[in-house]
Amino acid sequence: YLEQGLLERDAKKLRRHYMKSSKWRSDVLSLLPTDLAYLWWPPTATKVRVPSPVIVRFNRLLRFPRMSEFFDRTETRTGYPNVFRICKVVLAILVLIHWNACFYFAISYAIGFGSDNWVYNNSGGRNSTLSRQYIYSFYWSTLTLTTIGETPQPENDAEYLFVVADFLAGVLIFATIVGNIGSMISNMNVARVDFQNRMDGVKQYMAFRRVSKELEARVIRWFSYTWANKQALDEERVLAALPDKLKAEIAIQVHLDTLRQVRIFQDCEPGLLEELVLKLRLQVFSPGDYICRKGDVGREMYIVKRGRLTVVADDGRTVLATLGAGSVFGEVSVLEIAGNKTGNRRTANVRSLGYSDLFCLSKRDLWEALFDYPEAKHSLMERGCQLLRKDGLLDEQAFTKAQVEHETLTDKVERLGTYLSQKPLLIGRNISGSGVIVNPILCVTKEKLEPPPVSQLDVQTDTCREYPGKPADPVCTSTGRVFEPAGQGEAEADESRATDAEDGGKTTRDNWLLSDVFISEVSEHHGKQGLQNCTERI
Repeated sequence: YLEQGLLERDAKKLRRHYMKSSKWRSDVLSLLPTDLAYLWWPPTATKVRVPSPVIVRFNRLLRFPRMSEFFDRTETRTGYPNVFRICKVVLAILVLIHWNACFYFAISYAIGFGSDNWVYNNSGGRNSTLSRQYIYSFYWSTLTLTTIGETPQPENDAEYLFVVADFLAGVLIFATIVGNIGSMISNMNVARVDFQNRMDGVKQYMAFRRVSKELEARVIRWFSYTWANKQALDEERVLAALPDKLKAEIAIQVHLDTLRQVRIFQDCEPGLLEELVLKLRLQVFSPGDYICRKGDVGREMYIVKRGRLTVVADDGRTVLATLGAGSVFGEVSVLEIAGNKTGNRRTANVRSLGYSDLFCLSKRDLWEALFDYPEAKHSLMERGCQLLRKDGLLDEQAFTKAQVEHETLTDKVERLGTYLSQKPLLIGRNISGSGVIVNPILCVTKEKLEPPPVSQLDVQTDTCREYPGKPADPVCTSTGRVFEPAGQGEAEADESRATDAEDGGKTTRDNWLLSDVFISEVSEHHGKQGLQNCTERI
């Protein structure tokens, strides 16, 4: 059994859990050796003409619920659930026919073999054999439950009642069974039907737009190829019900070995490879399609999964090289290495020889993954430089210059961070309003930075005052709040500060902040232009 989603294997817990359930009672009763009663209970020991083995073995039916559990578990584990469901229904039909045949033989035994035309005739050498008795009873049961008929006419009330009950049960049972089988067969073809509907829709669109016959034939061949190679399967829709963790594990099982074939990704951190695996996208190219052309900007790298590609010259006829399954190209262009003589552009024309399946990794997805792996990023850049040097495509002077500029910029950022850590600054809140993104860096200390900020917002007087030397801008008003040039409203501000001081200094501030409420009000009442004006003033 499962405990918190985990399969429990401890013998003591299994025994305790089993004894608490009611299943153990029925299991014990079903295992009792009631067959031994047949030794001292012959058919002549009872006045009711019923075969003794039928009665003494009835306890075996108590195990029938166990069969249902077995079917449910097997159905969830098998790789062919639709085939298993059909087999389960067929088995259920055979079991019902078998039980009904047993009832028919028991009734024939009770009435008397050969007493009329309806009951089983046990006279004769072959009719008395066990195989003939079972086959005839099974045949009679099949004709009755399937409502085919052509069985002997009943002759007494008991026979009529049994046949009527059989016909009613047959109609209900087989109507349900036939419906289930039809539903199962439809489910088996649901992928084919969905694919056919999509292809029919594309055909109708091409006919409406009067697409050329040649292009229409190419599209149809592409559909046929994707269906034949199971590429028409929508993986995202199929795996949508799974949590992200299980999706990642499936992707790793399927694509990780493919990604390890890329030279620049060899010996990379497993975490980076696992993240990149989730970003691989499968693309199918038709015969004659160009994957990339010489001079195109390299935004993706490709890994050949299936098919053959040719590297052709500018004339489109001269074949320079052939790429097969496992080949990789475009991996250096996605790294954007400074000093690359090709300028991160394609250096050759790559064309699909037949139908080809390629895994694609975009530049954006790669850099998003590298953001959390700085060491792996440095390692990839080093490998990319080695590949460029090997092919003579790296401008050492430009590369060195870019490295120096990068180190200088990094040093500046570090010094700025050290300086800002010594000054309590409110930095980097992104405030979005009316389509404008504002990144205010506002001083919240008593000391002034050099160079001083353009203006400061007095939260108490709702006044934006300019520093000397700042030209006066138009007045920006928002729900009573006024941005005034320096020199205006000084008396009101001083009076407000004095009032705040009398209240215990709770509202007095030597710092100025740009509040979210103020920004939202400016955006609401003055729109984009008003927010831009106020932002420039601040």
